[in-house]
This record gives sequence, structure tokens and C-alpha cells, in this order.
Amino acid sequence: MKTNPGRFLEDFRLGEVIAHAVPRTVGAGERALYHALYPARHALQSSDEFARACGLARAPLDDLITFHMVLGKSVPDISLNAVANLGYAEGRWLAPVWPGDTLRAKSEIIGLKQNSNGRSGIVWLRTTGLNQHGEAVLSYVRWVMVRKRDHNAPAPETVVPELAGAVAPGDLVVPAGLDFSGYDFAQSGEAHRWGDYAVGEVIDHVDAVTVSEAEHMMATRLWQNTAKVHFDVTQRPDGRRLIYGGHVISLARALSFNGLANAQLIAGLNGGAHANPCFAGDTVRAWSEVLDNAESPVPGVGALRLRLVATKGTGQGLRDADGKYLPEVLLDLDYWALIPV
Repeated sequence: MKTNPGRFLEDFRLGEVIAHAVPRTVGAGERALYHALYPARHALQSSDEFARACGLARAPLDDLITFHMVLGKSVPDISLNAVANLGYAEGRWLAPVWPGDTLRAKSEIIGLKQNSNGRSGIVWLRTTGLNQHGEAVLSYVRWVMVRKRDHNAPAPETVVPELAGAVAPGDLVVPAGLDFSGYDFAQSGEAHRWGDYAVGEVIDHVDAVTVSEAEHMMATRLWQNTAKVHFDVTQRPDGRRLIYGGHVISLARALSFNGLANAQLIAGLNGGAHANPCFAGDTVRAWSEVLDNAESPVPGVGALRLRLVATKGTGQGLRDADGKYLPEVLLDLDYWALIPV
């Protein structure tokens, strides 16, 4: 058989390292389309002149472009037969990606567990994105629920990896040359800096975006994410396309500009959960909570630990009395962002 049906749970082996196919050269076109699909407008990724004033050679590509590209590379080998992408941990952006760079990816299987229904299971993997020089630009763990091919096949040995609750501030990588000491707040769009945010503060980002099939499918194809549930309506009992979770992440990140315009770079991904499915027609809103802050040794640069929550409701609730996510919560993302002090 020459076609690829994708891997099922019983095809994964603990410790296996998979080199993912099809390297991708990325450029200004990806940035323009990203900014069209999501109302992204952080100044550092929008303007070469602003980036140069902050010590960089030019504007890097948006951090989530790197994330989506690297994740998309892993889909044909990992999640073509996925039921859902479940969560993330231990993510670090290790180097900027510039227009003209070529990205590739590899993943190591670090955990396996069959679900009690015997029809699916969870695969944990650590994925690394590399540029054309072999330098790692991104590393993160994700876990995904994958179908079994044969429901009677033996369950894999259960191995659930121990993952850090958060990336330590000292492990965050600040891009070489970045210097916010002469930061132009008028050009960035807001005056709020690191010291203006208090731990425990909650920010309602006010704006909203209604998800459309066309934009979601265009975005998911842009990232070369081929997971069947995002395209084929026969893959779900309800006959609906599941919106790619990364699409929700980028929508929420773009919405967070209103209130966090100076959180210019994503440096760490502490944890994340796609709490409930998102479908076309849902209207996405977002709010953020400041969880922590940290200084850095780089001039003018501080870090904020933020919880970014995307919902299809209007409130700021997260969980019910039993600790379960409320049905209107789509995304719960815990990340570090670099911001001027």
C-alpha cells in the first residue's frame, strides 16, 4: 500500500524518535496571511523598524506561526487519526524564526496510555522544531487522544510522563540582542508595562471573533495540519468539523492585544488544555489572569506569566464546583510573555 493511513495507538513505541517529513521555508507571506486570519498586531512582529529599535535585525515571525508550523509537521505521523489534541507543557521558544528560514520537526514518544473504553488512548510526545542550521527554535510536550485500529489489540504498557508544572523563569530564552530600554510605547499601542500588572489581576479583552469554516480550513491548511477531524465531517458522530485547537489559541492571543499589547513575545508554554470543542459559528472571547512575574538579565525586559482563557460565553468563570471546566470554556493556556519593564 502506497498511501498513508496514519498511525493508530498500537503503532507507537515508547522512546521512538520520529523525523517528520516535508521541511517548510517560511516568509513574509505566512506573516501576512497570519495577520489576516487572526487580528494579530503586536508591533515587534509587525514592523522591521520597531524591531530594529528593540535591538533585533528585523521583525521575527509571530511565535505562534512557529508553533503551528512545527505542530503541523507532526500531524501525519502522530495525530492523523486523533480524536482530539488534549494539552501542552514544557514549551520554550529557543530562537526567533526569520522570513526565509526553513523549519523541520522531530518528535520523541515519551508516554502511552490506553483509555478504559479500549477504543483509543493517549500519546505523549516531545516535539522539537529546527531551522536550516540544525538549531532548535521550539520545544514542547503535547498529548493527543488517538484511535485504535484494532479494539482487541493488547494495550500498550502505561507510561505517563512527569511534566513540570511551569517553565522556570531562568530557563526562558530572551532573543539575542533584544533590548526594551528605549521602547516606544506610542508605537506599540498601549502604555502598560511590566510593573503595571499585578499578580491576580484579571483582564477582560472585550473584543470577540465568530469562527467561520472558511477561515479555519484555510488556516489549518496553511499549517499543513492534515488531521481528519478538521476536514472530514464523517470523522465525528455529530457530522461537524472540529476547529483546530491552535486556531483558537491564535484567535485568543490576537484578542489579548487589547490589554496586553506590550506582551510582545511568547517565551514559554507552561500548560494548556482544549477544555471543550470549538465549532464554526461559535463566537470566541478571551480574558487573561496574571499568574506571576519575573525579571530578566536583559535591559528593559521582564516576563509575565499569564493565563489566557478563550470562551464562547460572556463571563470570566473557568471551572464548576466539582473542578470541571465550564461548558463554555474552549481554551485554558498558561504561558510566559516578554514585556518591557
